[in-house]
Amino acid sequence: MKAKLLIVDDDADIVTVLEDRLQASGYTTVIARDGQQALDQIEQESPNLILLDLDLPKLTGIQVLKRLAQIKPVEDLPVIVMTAHGSVNAAVEAMKEGAYDFLTKPLDKDHLLIVIRKALERDSLKRQVAYLRSEVDGRYANIIGTSPTVRTVVEAAQRAARSDASVLLLGESGTGKELFARSIHQWSHRHAMPLVVINCVALTETLLENELFGHERGAFTGADRQQKGKLEMADGGTVFLDEIGDMSLPLQAKLLRVLQDREFQRVGGTRTVSVNIRIIAATNKDLRQAVKAGQFREDLYFRLNVITLTLPPLRERREDIPALAQFFLERHAREAKRPTATLSTASLEALTHYPWPGNIRELDNVIARAVVLSPTDAIEPDMIALLPEDAHLCREEGPGLPYLDLPYHESMDAHSRHIITRAIEKSCGNQTRAAERLHLQRTYLARLIKQQRDRPEGRFDHGTESHES
Repeated sequence: MKAKLLIVDDDADIVTVLEDRLQASGYTTVIARDGQQALDQIEQESPNLILLDLDLPKLTGIQVLKRLAQIKPVEDLPVIVMTAHGSVNAAVEAMKEGAYDFLTKPLDKDHLLIVIRKALERDSLKRQVAYLRSEVDGRYANIIGTSPTVRTVVEAAQRAARSDASVLLLGESGTGKELFARSIHQWSHRHAMPLVVINCVALTETLLENELFGHERGAFTGADRQQKGKLEMADGGTVFLDEIGDMSLPLQAKLLRVLQDREFQRVGGTRTVSVNIRIIAATNKDLRQAVKAGQFREDLYFRLNVITLTLPPLRERREDIPALAQFFLERHAREAKRPTATLSTASLEALTHYPWPGNIRELDNVIARAVVLSPTDAIEPDMIALLPEDAHLCREEGPGLPYLDLPYHESMDAHSRHIITRAIEKSCGNQTRAAERLHLQRTYLARLIKQQRDRPEGRFDHGTESHES
């Protein structure tokens, strides 16, 4: 996208010369003849840089700088001051008010273009630093795993990164969708520009709209200055829309326009803002079912679903668990100042056989807790909170739980029978103790047992009617 420069000068000849020079150098120009018109153009056109004469009608250049600080942060808009007088005092005052640099008239063409280029580069660098300094961290350094399923997804992601096509990341919560989004951005030609992360479920519809598109001054109570949205701040880079399946339908319609035309309007504004961004979206929902249910726009789904990558759950890539566990161990041990912490063989065995319903995020949390709580550097199974009983309850479907493939109501009935039977067995057939274990009233448990026993498929030892505690 071409940078837009606002030229503020009441001398028509100087304006004409500057317009010709800047347009020939690939910039878009906007003109203001006095200080008040300059402020109006700043709000209406949102220029990337201002060339500001100090000697202006209505409002002086210094007054414009002071008013500008009330409209938007000075650091968000570089201002190059022009003065015919070469006055050191005026230049110093302008710099104190936030001007990036000053030039004396008559302007040297080559020097002017160099100063403009450096000012725009600094502005771009500041935008990158604002988002990447806190974002780029060792935890996002690598996609860990050598299992065939992971390598297949990684190779597809690397191919996708070479294009600007939208990417849709699917998978259960905690499978690493944000890590893949960051990796795709780093592998792409946009890697030098910002990656902006937006969680679509963390904010209300109104706040999310403002987060995405920004707002104009006066758009709502308290909007005392213009604010850019994250889509605009990501210009030239990548936007990661996490939990896209939870976005409201009205916002989906506005996002669709961004995907189609790469333009939008700020909240409370009428001017179109153009952006050059790449969209990566992620969800743990079935968007096709959401489309059928009228909860997600079909046209937006097809716009997002250009390249789809499905991330496998951790239970389907068990061979990667030791490497992941070691990575998290080293990181958390370093943070806890326990560099010699290790996982025992028994701990690794327990981690490998656990089904991980919370996926990689759960593994990260388990290791973090173990590092903090373990009394010795050798972390044993009791410190990673994966007791055999817990692991059994969470174990993934297999030959022992065939009812998981049944229709919903049949599966729920069978699961209820399984839980009750297990509680009675662990209570040595004592129904009262089984009710206590299940946190149920004994009479309610007896009623559940009778209901199950009366069904054709119902069969289990219903225990004794003892009232012993």
